[in-house]
Amino acid sequence: MNQNSYLSSFRAWFTAPMLLSFLVFGTMPLWIDAVGLYQYLGLEVMIWVIFALAVNLLLGYTGLPSFGHGAFLGIGAYAFGLTQFNVAANLWLSLFGAVAVTAILGGLVALLISHRRGIYFALMTIACAQIFYFIASKWTDVTGGEDGLLNIARLPVDLGLTEISIRSNFSLYYLCFAAYVIIVVGLWRLVHSPFGKVISAIKQNDSRVAFLGYNVWLYKWLIFTLSCAITGLAGALFAMAQEGAYINIMSLQWSGIAILIVLIGGGFISFWGPVLGVIFYFLARDILGAYTETWLLWFGLIFVGMVMFKPEGLAGMWRDGRTLLGRKPAPQPEPSVTEPSAAGGD
Repeated sequence: MNQNSYLSSFRAWFTAPMLLSFLVFGTMPLWIDAVGLYQYLGLEVMIWVIFALAVNLLLGYTGLPSFGHGAFLGIGAYAFGLTQFNVAANLWLSLFGAVAVTAILGGLVALLISHRRGIYFALMTIACAQIFYFIASKWTDVTGGEDGLLNIARLPVDLGLTEISIRSNFSLYYLCFAAYVIIVVGLWRLVHSPFGKVISAIKQNDSRVAFLGYNVWLYKWLIFTLSCAITGLAGALFAMAQEGAYINIMSLQWSGIAILIVLIGGGFISFWGPVLGVIFYFLARDILGAYTETWLLWFGLIFVGMVMFKPEGLAGMWRDGRTLLGRKPAPQPEPSVTEPSAAGGD
């Protein structure tokens, strides 16, 4: 391969915004104290970015509004703790258990709801989430009920020849950052692959995609299951951050906040919208919260104003700013799909 081929291959995997996010998040623990913030905030941001990217995969790219995704965040947290307590106190095994259990339960839910769309899909996600919340609150022998699953350890990173302790927020942050890098690169390639073009087309008109011969139900099932698996990973990291798993993260409130973050960030028009939304949410929480206990009221008013006057969110504001500065934004082509035989669809 010549130099141009290597450069083209590199650009297919890594983009300027992606490398910028790696630089900012990769150095955050080194400067976050200097700007008046704290290390645990970096952990929260990193975990919620992964969660928001999973939600955006459904909402922003496939047009599937899941208002109960917080339940899968909680399932991942509980599965991580239960695997640690009852199977083996190994980080990789516990993370695998969290992702696998959440993916399996998400896949079962997807079997029931993937044939629905719009408001009916959203309502069924709420109903399923409430079922999981009820089970977690009443199955006290397993989940601890209202008290939660306590004493979840921050297990060391076993690299074979050596182990790295992640008991401090600083070291745990870099485990979360490593997960972020893998998730971002993987999702970026996914949404820009033929598979990604199909799910984007499903968002525009799933009936037309079905007429082309694609199994729309199967694509919805796959994307919902994948989104749940990523959410389960975020839940496992959250369980380590809090050193426990609690049912409050399974409530509809947390699911609603995730949707709000995606919308205010501009997930419908940009892959990076959820990242911007998470940063905005936590900065607003800490800055506004320092002045008033009713910071959510003011944040809600900001959200209402943005929906009314700038529905493209923060990503849209960034795009307009680039245009005003004379830098034409990258074109956003309409999603298109080909015949199944050409694209490998069903």
